[in-house]
Amino acid sequence: MHTRTFWVTGGAGFIGSNLLIHLHTHFPEAKLVNVDKLSYASNLDYLEPIASSDRYEFLQLDITDRDAVRSHLQETQPDGIFHLAAESHVDNSISGPEPFVMSNVVGTFNLLEECRQLWGEDTTKRFLHVSTDEVYGSLGDEGAFTETTPYAPNSPYSASKAGSDHFVRAYHHTYGMNTVITNCSNNYGPHQHDEKLIPTVIRNAMTHNPIPVYGKGTNVRDWLFVEDHCDAIRTVFECGDAGQAYNIGGNNEWTNIDLVHSLCRLLNEEVGQGPDGDYAKLISFVTDRLGHDFRYAIDASKIKHALGWEPSTDFDGLLRTTVQWYVKKYSV
Repeated sequence: MHTRTFWVTGGAGFIGSNLLIHLHTHFPEAKLVNVDKLSYASNLDYLEPIASSDRYEFLQLDITDRDAVRSHLQETQPDGIFHLAAESHVDNSISGPEPFVMSNVVGTFNLLEECRQLWGEDTTKRFLHVSTDEVYGSLGDEGAFTETTPYAPNSPYSASKAGSDHFVRAYHHTYGMNTVITNCSNNYGPHQHDEKLIPTVIRNAMTHNPIPVYGKGTNVRDWLFVEDHCDAIRTVFECGDAGQAYNIGGNNEWTNIDLVHSLCRLLNEEVGQGPDGDYAKLISFVTDRLGHDFRYAIDASKIKHALGWEPSTDFDGLLRTTVQWYVKKYSV
């Protein structure tokens, strides 16, 4: 019996590490190869639950190195790719966009082209590309992004992800490659890098430093628990139609300031009350990000009706679980 092998690129990152652990449980017969160049946002410690498994392998590889990509693909002969490797911090894309073009566009092209050369016309092999709702641009007070919403990226980060999405789609339509795309909303949960909003709020609160909030904090995001996202990715990989894109959302919109206040409330309960009795007193409004999109919201009805997937509904409980995880991390 053939043992399937899957690559997870970016597997030492936030979503990738959670996905590897998820797949190790749900694909009990599969070999999983964690492909990561180990950037500042990577952490192999998060893979400790599966690190000693004979079905897990770590491969340090920069996907912008096409020769190395080709060599390792030929060596490992994967049956599928879960492609998550990407530069993802919007602020960094504004101050220095070139790495985003290289990793997100060139890196994706390298994987697509070398997989096409390796797999030929074998459509049992699948390439799943994980992307973002930011490719659609910004919404006003109403409406939600669907899979047919025209792309309108507003940051170098979202432009690079839009470019990679288009390459993935083109490789299906041009070459018949078995590709699928997922576009997700903001993720939260364990393993996220310190630079992101939720870890920043918790870390700064615990060290009694100002909690920065862009502008007036009125920007709206749809929040998706990372384990739900992993479950949706697996569902699309197993059941999604080739050439299709699927929006993955949490059906859970919050303004940034309301989310920060909720985090402060949970910290007051979990850690003990902050300075002057409330961590919320540390909130500090800072100059807004250049080109800051006002609102993102996902219409996830396609994945619900076509594949039967829905997100969890216990946001308060999952947010508390998330706070507890970071409190433990920052207490060490």
